[in-house]
Amino acid sequence: MTPLVFLAVVVAGGIGAALRFALDTAIRARTGERFPWGILVVNLTGALILGFASTLPVDEAWRWIIGTGLLGGYTTFSAVAVTTALLAEEGRTRAALSYAVVSFVGSVLAAALGLTLGHAL
Repeated sequence: MTPLVFLAVVVAGGIGAALRFALDTAIRARTGERFPWGILVVNLTGALILGFASTLPVDEAWRWIIGTGLLGGYTTFSAVAVTTALLAEEGRTRAALSYAVVSFVGSVLAAALGLTLGHAL
């Protein structure tokens, strides 16, 4: 990886993190704090986009920039883990379990859909 590609990955990661913050904040403003809809939407759309982007005929540098940088900054497994733990700690076991399952299964399905769409185009 060249220094320029590394810098592009870093910048793309920052952009992805800012996009995650903006979308999560906008969704939470509409849905409230009771269930983590914002991060769920972020991770599902990120998995879908990464699945699709994985099929694009681009060189490896762009895969690093888009996949690792932009979408790595945009999505976040650590937020899923912490949110699940916090819901469980609050005694909201059902919400914690449903969030964890939907996050994982939904992300895998979204990635598969993205791959399917990418191959179809």
